[in-house]
Amino acid sequence: MKKRNKYNYAFRLQCVEAVLNGNQAVNEVAAEKGLVRSNLQLWLSFYQHYGPSGLMSEGKQQFDSAFKLKVLEAIESDRLSLREACVIFNVRSDSAIISWRRAYESKGEAGLAAKPKGRPKQMKPPIKRKLKKSSKPLTREEELLLENEYLRAENELLKKLQALVQSSKKQKP
Repeated sequence: MKKRNKYNYAFRLQCVEAVLNGNQAVNEVAAEKGLVRSNLQLWLSFYQHYGPSGLMSEGKQQFDSAFKLKVLEAIESDRLSLREACVIFNVRSDSAIISWRRAYESKGEAGLAAKPKGRPKQMKPPIKRKLKKSSKPLTREEELLLENEYLRAENELLKKLQALVQSSKKQKP
């Protein structure tokens, strides 16, 4: 499933060219087109760095943990702003870098690893209680607990059987 973009390629290109060719200020074009100034500045940066192909949306980007770590280290060592890092490393959103930084600060490199999406493939098997098998005989309390558990299970079975019989009697008339 492809991510829906609010602004298509033609609109982005038109806005960027209005700033570069029309000798208009970024604020003027942003106000005229009804968009946020920072978006237009980011588009300009991508256009200047990658050309017209920098404005094309690629859908959802996925990065491995080594790349994320490289971006974070470059920000720290080269004192890059988020916007500069986005342009240099071709990351479409600065919020992605912010979330990488938070994950790295809280969990280290393990926080940058890709996490599985959605439900687990299979349900985990239920935990079964293991009966003690020891050479010692059971105490009186343990015997009573086992008998109590057995009687509860038998009682539940009888209740279900009785409910089944009653439902079949209701359906017959």
